[in-house]
Amino acid sequence: MTGSIRRRTPRAEGTRSLTRLVGVAVVAGLLVAALLLPWVGAAGIIGRDTAALFMAMPDDLEVPRLSERVVLTDTDGRPFAEIAEREREVVSLDEISPWVTAALLAVEDERFHEHHGFDPRGVLRAAVLTSLGHTQGGSTLTQQYVKNLLIETAGSEEEAARASERSLARKLVELRYAVGLERRLTKDEILEGYLNLAYFGAGAHGIEMGARRYFSVPAADLDPAQAALLAGLVRAPSYYDPLTNPEAARSRRDLVLDRMVAVGSLTREEADRYAAEDLGLDPTPRGGSCYHSEYPFFCDYVMHWLRRTDVLGDTEEERLRMLRQGGLTVRTTLDTDMQEAAREAVLRHVPNDGSTRFAAQALVEPGTGRVRALAQNLRYGFDENDPGTTAINLAVDRRDGGTTGYQAGSTFKTFTLAAALDAGLDYGTSFRSPGNKTITGLRNCDGGRMEPWSVRNAGESNSGTHTMVTATRGSVNTYFAQLQRRVGLCETATMAERAGVHRADGQPLGVWSSFTLGDQEVSPLTLAAAYATFAARGVHCVPAPVDAVVVDRPGEEDDEEIPVEAECERAVDQRVADGVNHLLQEPFNGGTARGLGIGRPAAGKTGTTDGAAYAWFAGYTPNLAAAVAVGDVRGGERHPLQDVTIGGRYYGIVYGGTVPGPIWRDTMSAATASLPAEGFAASPKAFGDPDAEPSGDGADGGDGGGDGDG
Repeated sequence: MTGSIRRRTPRAEGTRSLTRLVGVAVVAGLLVAALLLPWVGAAGIIGRDTAALFMAMPDDLEVPRLSERVVLTDTDGRPFAEIAEREREVVSLDEISPWVTAALLAVEDERFHEHHGFDPRGVLRAAVLTSLGHTQGGSTLTQQYVKNLLIETAGSEEEAARASERSLARKLVELRYAVGLERRLTKDEILEGYLNLAYFGAGAHGIEMGARRYFSVPAADLDPAQAALLAGLVRAPSYYDPLTNPEAARSRRDLVLDRMVAVGSLTREEADRYAAEDLGLDPTPRGGSCYHSEYPFFCDYVMHWLRRTDVLGDTEEERLRMLRQGGLTVRTTLDTDMQEAAREAVLRHVPNDGSTRFAAQALVEPGTGRVRALAQNLRYGFDENDPGTTAINLAVDRRDGGTTGYQAGSTFKTFTLAAALDAGLDYGTSFRSPGNKTITGLRNCDGGRMEPWSVRNAGESNSGTHTMVTATRGSVNTYFAQLQRRVGLCETATMAERAGVHRADGQPLGVWSSFTLGDQEVSPLTLAAAYATFAARGVHCVPAPVDAVVVDRPGEEDDEEIPVEAECERAVDQRVADGVNHLLQEPFNGGTARGLGIGRPAAGKTGTTDGAAYAWFAGYTPNLAAAVAVGDVRGGERHPLQDVTIGGRYYGIVYGGTVPGPIWRDTMSAATASLPAEGFAASPKAFGDPDAEPSGDGADGGDGGGDGDG
């Protein structure tokens, strides 16, 4: 750094005498008269009234805490997103290069340390010229600070417009408040407040963000040329924006350098040397939204979750105010290793190649509900000409920025198993399960008889007599239709709700005949959390993406930490959950999930809806659950997964085990690598032979039904 600057020491607050304050008031009165001089005469009464109003104006303008960023961190404390309505980082004056204050005062208010909120000469000159029709700035730095404060705290667009309108009335308001601020604050406090509040263009609020936006350096490291460019921006940040109008920015910078020479901050030789340089820009891209995050969909989910839960306040208004204010560090549950594993697996099997087919996945920790990862193949954003982008989080419910969900197919058979075991049936419960069967005798939750339901298996090889064990292994539709009839349709749906199932669109679950075959639209996150209930031996935890929120409390020694407690409760009998865990290991044993093992105990279920509208795989270990959905964003009913090519591979039909299953396998293999290889509890003896095979023709028990799985 060439040259040197000695920051002037402001007059101590306590040394300002009553005489000086009275003098300031007298001068203010005279200036008001001068400001209104052109209107004395026919409108003289307006002048007298305005002068009286000026003296009666409040001067205790509150200096609010400036809005800052909301920082999201992963489980290791590493930031992965910064959200801000106004992108700003508040710093102290000691953290700002002295060249900044030198440049700012030189171009905006060279008499800053001599006046007490207004400069009589500057204000009088501006008033006279303005009254003659020549707009002229004459505000002191303190008055500019007041104007910015009024805009910052405006509660409506109308208030913001009044705070920035070109009128003598607005000037009088600024003047009165400026006098009050100068009485309460030191010069350094005003400078610090101004520099943190000022807008420097390109979305940068405050000097620290301005320095990083244009030069990628902290404000403390700005040299005279950089400081001059930034100081020149505050007059008209859009016009002098160096990124869009470099010629105007350079001209303005050089003017500021000349002013620094005039006030003695730089020598002429130094100023000429800096003026000979180019702008030296090294911009940092604008942030402040999930779009700029490393993990935008997880970020988007967190922000929706914070707005709707009571962590930040009891009302939506309180929560939004906290988020707008910022100064929050949100410690999320995101495990970046698991997130990367999920994203890589999704893109490996369903590449983002410009098609409209999607894959979405959610990972949840059993026993806590902590959401560990959300992944999908489509990129965050929206380009109507690029089907590979979307602003919708395909893995979560609509209330959290997601969709209305997708029919989950045979993954819902798990809840039928749980209802059957809960009703006292055992593994050996058998039914003749032909390729096609019409189910009669089903009743809805009101006891009404339902219409006959025609069900078919995915393949003739599944036909025959089956028990819970063999039917689960092969996902036999006609077996589960009959099991649902035996247990009760309403009881099956109630078990699903107990485990944590709800529709993604927020509507009540529809209790229809084909419930066991997954005719309800759910999100991958909901299904992963419901399967995690069984992994946790019957304890359901509401999924949550946040561990704690740390609130920065200015002026206080410690920040406030708001912990997020897990919402968990016993939802399913432990013995029933253990029985389900035993049965759901069967698909890996030569069933619909054969070849999808991950080298440790795991349970899971494939799911393919009728007509292959969507394909699913949901599964878990004792310490991690995941669910994967694959479909077409245009709607699987109109664009089913039949005769399609995905990732260069042709599929006559996509089953739960052909694309979603490998995504789940690859994700879980990597995501559980650092977790203990825990096993499931032993199969409960009350449910009979854990390896029950069908004997004889089995019981028919009437008609039942289901949809295809595969």
